[in-house]
Amino acid sequence: MNAGSCLCGAVRYTVADLLRPVIACHCQQCRKTSGHHVAATSAPREAVEIKGAVTWYASSATARRGFCGICGSNLFWDGPGSNLSIFAGTLDGDPGVRLTGHIFCADKGAYYEILDGLPCADADDPDLTTQV
Repeated sequence: MNAGSCLCGAVRYTVADLLRPVIACHCQQCRKTSGHHVAATSAPREAVEIKGAVTWYASSATARRGFCGICGSNLFWDGPGSNLSIFAGTLDGDPGVRLTGHIFCADKGAYYEILDGLPCADADDPDLTTQV
């Protein structure tokens, strides 16, 4: 069981299933909402129990982003598929998953390089984002 929360603690969640390895997303939307790239894991939606009021923003026709309406912490990305993406930095302690790759690298910010040697995809990569 993993748990996490926003910065102020008004939104807390638990995950009663295995987490997907962490993937860094460098798309423009992730960079705009986080101020850098996003590192996210995911789990089946039904395995995530959320307590507190999440504010949802429809960031595209197919996805929405969940954040705390009090402190503004980015918590979730909810799009197509059966999993809910969870921003890895909001997990408490060591969740037991590590960064395993990067997506939307063609959109990355000009001010940094990706030098960790992990797989990099120019756009979405189902082979990375559907790992368990």
